[in-house]
Amino acid sequence: MLSSAKPDLPVPLTDLKIQYTKIFINNEWHDSASGKKFPVINPATEEKICEVEEGDKADVDKAVQAARQAFQIGSPWRTMDASERGRLLHKLADLIERDHLLLATMETTNAGKLFASTYLMEIGSSVKTLRYCAGWADKIQGRTIPSDGDFFTYTRREPVGVCGQILPWNFPLVMLVWKIGPALSCGNTVVIKPAEQTPLTALHVASLIKEAGFPPGVVNIVPGYGPTAGAAISSHMDVDKVAFTGSTEVGKLIKEAAGKSNLKRVTLELGGKSPCIVFADADLDTAVENAHVGLFFHQGQCCVAASRLFVEESIYDEFVRRSVERAKKYVLGNPLTPGVSQGPQIDKEQYHKILDLIESGKKQGAKLECGGGPWGNKGYFIQPTVFSNVTDEMRIAKEEIFGPVQQIMKFKTLDEVIKRANNTTYGLAAGIFTKDLDKAMTVSSALQAGTVWINCYGGGGNQCPFGGYKMSGNGREMGEDGLYQYTEIKTVAMKISQKNS
Repeated sequence: MLSSAKPDLPVPLTDLKIQYTKIFINNEWHDSASGKKFPVINPATEEKICEVEEGDKADVDKAVQAARQAFQIGSPWRTMDASERGRLLHKLADLIERDHLLLATMETTNAGKLFASTYLMEIGSSVKTLRYCAGWADKIQGRTIPSDGDFFTYTRREPVGVCGQILPWNFPLVMLVWKIGPALSCGNTVVIKPAEQTPLTALHVASLIKEAGFPPGVVNIVPGYGPTAGAAISSHMDVDKVAFTGSTEVGKLIKEAAGKSNLKRVTLELGGKSPCIVFADADLDTAVENAHVGLFFHQGQCCVAASRLFVEESIYDEFVRRSVERAKKYVLGNPLTPGVSQGPQIDKEQYHKILDLIESGKKQGAKLECGGGPWGNKGYFIQPTVFSNVTDEMRIAKEEIFGPVQQIMKFKTLDEVIKRANNTTYGLAAGIFTKDLDKAMTVSSALQAGTVWINCYGGGGNQCPFGGYKMSGNGREMGEDGLYQYTEIKTVAMKISQKNS
């Protein structure tokens, strides 16, 4: 997105007040058990926005206890009609819609996201997610089974129980509702740890959870750090399932902790190094634009980023030229400011990691076409960067950069590009650009990825299951498949005197 100057875009709030900074348990606000707080930083200015209570194991224990109590047989939540669960989710969607401008300003300030993107896309997407899940609440059904013998046999889809949910920093509000929407629709209770970099919108939504009328203990939010609060959730003996979105490295730790504790259910949406393949017969304008947005959206901080771009040899030079021209159009600056089209990276750690990978590309022989360094005197800004003549063994072609760095590689044959595209430990997403239907279907079937986009990149909706192959994760989020990740299926067989067909 290159322009935030749209006629229907309001002015961000200039007097943003952070009202909620405490731990949310049992519909009440708590100080941390340790008395510790941690700073929340604006990545565009490097200034402290506020301090938030730092939860750790003791606070997670309290939150899990509250969630367990709310999940007890006979509790208000367990005895509630499924349609009423749906009504509460609709009510929460209404309240997020009401606070649209506040949440958009807060998300932009805390996460460095473009205000236009946050206001026009992400708040609306969050509302749609909750409404989608609300509609499912009274439609999660079992079935009768014609089993052998004189039995009446049926299945029930029951909630898993207490679900620990650990959120990433790149889409704080969207990922919050991706987690709570399906879990609550199915009747679970949740303990959420927002990313330490971006806890503010989650804590504001906690206040809306209470306002909407969810019973105490159904939703609990414990801000804190991964090695303390996150680890406590992953290894907790009274958490029945953990869902995590984030890096593959942390996903491994969570799965290990789940295995060493109570073998809790685990769903993981992890890293990616997604191939995007442009064939010579593609519409070049469409391919350049989609490949560009597929990489540079939100400063490259997307797990599905089109970060391995394969372009057929005969159009390679022209594709590189147009891609460089496109990247040079960016206006960097504070994402709350009209006309700015690229904001900062999330924090100092990511900023230095990206710059290190850019340097590795230069040293390993890739051709730097534009960008390649930091920008400005304050904030974690990096110039939009394009590399050509990238080869598969380079670090920038193998490692997840999570920054505004496009690497363009060349290929000659269909079989070659399929092998190269699949030659990675990741398998989250992929893109194909071609006018040849047979080629599109052949390649999409061959690619090892959870989502494949054809002549587009990043499309889809709440109706579509999302997740990865290989080390990009386990399980799916959203769609019917994603909801069922929050259920256990129970078979009930009743002896009867005689069955009839």
